[in-house]
Amino acid sequence: MCGFNSIFHYNDTRGVDVDELRRTRDRMADRGPDGFGEWFSEDGRVGLGHRRLSIIDLSERGAQPLHSVDGRYSIAFNGEVYNYRALREELLATSWKFHSDTDTEVVIAMYARYGADMLPRLRGMFAFALWDNETRTLFAARDPYGIKPLYYADDGHVIRLASQVKALLAGGAVTADIDHASLLHFLMLGSVPEPETIYSSIKALPAGSWMQVDAAGVRGPVQYFSVAGVLSETQRHQDTKTQRNGIEEHVAEALRESVAHHMIADVPVGAFLSAGIDSGTLVGLVRDAGIADLTTVTLAFEEFRGRHDDEAPLAEEVARHYGTDHRTRMLTHHEFSGDLEHILDVMDQPSIDGINTYYVSKAAKENGLKVALSGLGGDELFAGYNTFIDVPAWVRRFSNPAYRLLNSDFIRAMMSAMLLQGSPGGSPKRAGIFKYGGSYPGAWFLRRGLFMPWELKSIVGEDIVRSALDDARFLARIEAAMTPDPVTPYGRVAALEAGLYMKNQLLRDSDWAGMAHSIEIRVPLVDAFLLRDLAPLLHIHALQRRKTLLAQSPSKPIPEKLLNRAKTGFQVPIRSWLEQDERIDAWKRHPQLAREGVNWERRWAYVLAQKVMGA
Repeated sequence: MCGFNSIFHYNDTRGVDVDELRRTRDRMADRGPDGFGEWFSEDGRVGLGHRRLSIIDLSERGAQPLHSVDGRYSIAFNGEVYNYRALREELLATSWKFHSDTDTEVVIAMYARYGADMLPRLRGMFAFALWDNETRTLFAARDPYGIKPLYYADDGHVIRLASQVKALLAGGAVTADIDHASLLHFLMLGSVPEPETIYSSIKALPAGSWMQVDAAGVRGPVQYFSVAGVLSETQRHQDTKTQRNGIEEHVAEALRESVAHHMIADVPVGAFLSAGIDSGTLVGLVRDAGIADLTTVTLAFEEFRGRHDDEAPLAEEVARHYGTDHRTRMLTHHEFSGDLEHILDVMDQPSIDGINTYYVSKAAKENGLKVALSGLGGDELFAGYNTFIDVPAWVRRFSNPAYRLLNSDFIRAMMSAMLLQGSPGGSPKRAGIFKYGGSYPGAWFLRRGLFMPWELKSIVGEDIVRSALDDARFLARIEAAMTPDPVTPYGRVAALEAGLYMKNQLLRDSDWAGMAHSIEIRVPLVDAFLLRDLAPLLHIHALQRRKTLLAQSPSKPIPEKLLNRAKTGFQVPIRSWLEQDERIDAWKRHPQLAREGVNWERRWAYVLAQKVMGA
């Protein structure tokens, strides 16, 4: 896990500004505290920068940028390729020469042999920029789910790439103008959906995509993977392997294999542990992988003591159940207040989540860890969210032609007025049920969204809304996450959750929050190989079996209490903290937010939007 950047003057003859490359690279120092490097082409038009967090091959041979033995290829890489040893053996059989034991050098060799066709064969999380000195081509790619980020700014002459948005700004050559459409999308969803960023000059290379740059210009992005594509393809296949082995055995086997791959490292690997099924199951699967020495970390809060929200006692019970070296970290409002400016600085783009991961990563670092497993992805894979039930139900009901008569701005405005005059806590989203409830993209937005389009002018002003809000484009972007059509209700919601909420919010938050403390967060339940293996049976069984399929996978079952516990999420008591800090109490000046009672996500989004606009 690292941070890298690249500058390529593909359409002019100027050389790379060395100071700019270094400013961009060193803005990512937290991503790579163990070393740094840089490389420039002979003509000076290409530069690669790197900050290293040593996980695999801790020797100097693993320092980056890394070069092939013959000098043709140079790469800056971020992430891990978990099946690199098997791929290395395959390449050794072709007489390829290696001078390190890194997964990064395997990526170079795979590209030399297969080009872009190698990408589906890499099991892991990654983003990289690779220079081919013979063809004068820069090749960049991201992993299938987009676990690792990659951003770029292209002005038609020079392309700049980096692992962080703010790193590109730190270079000094990229403008920081706010993209108003992205700001509105953030307010509606709680995160900025890629490929856009909060800045108009910067784009994200989409998850599961690659791009190529040479003297002719930029080719791409070209998509090589999508969750919807896998779900669409696999729903047509007969589940013969499952019929032969049994559902539970097949799921357990696939999960054990994924966890075993994610344990590959030359440093200790720990785990985040909450009171949820996902993290508890993950610890059980680590035990099944034969790992005897595992450090687990959880958070505790004085505000939650003795309440259902308090995950610490049950997490400690799970730790005893599996015999881990467990650490409980107490977090106070005082500490949060002291860290607030740092949190806002390392939050690469505005997001309503991630503070929990920021602090559990901080605790992991305090306990000597560099790598931690997270149960993220279990709900998306095994239908753990209520969206898997609610969205199909709403679509069946509100796609009825009788309800279409109620889909008018007049009805919506009347309902909004009634909700505003009603009791505190009433959700403004209810006014959109007839407008959005009859389609999967609309119903999902209604279930996941924060602010409705008609609320936005009270936050950012009517001029921005009029110029930047395109309702049809917004819904089309949501629909793109379930294209090609996965057909089944499970498949459609799974594609929406993984392709929007998980990709744009949960995974992105895990990256910036973990990297703020130089912690590599690995997510064994977010794995393209695992998805391809399990998707055929999940189409059939996920909505009936849901998280029990996951919970039954360890050979030593998780405690029964985890199965029967109502879902709370891995959270911090930010609701009360928002009310106590004058630096983040801007929401009190918004009449609707001030009277809504418990919806801290909307309040936090409002605060962040005001900061983005400089208010």
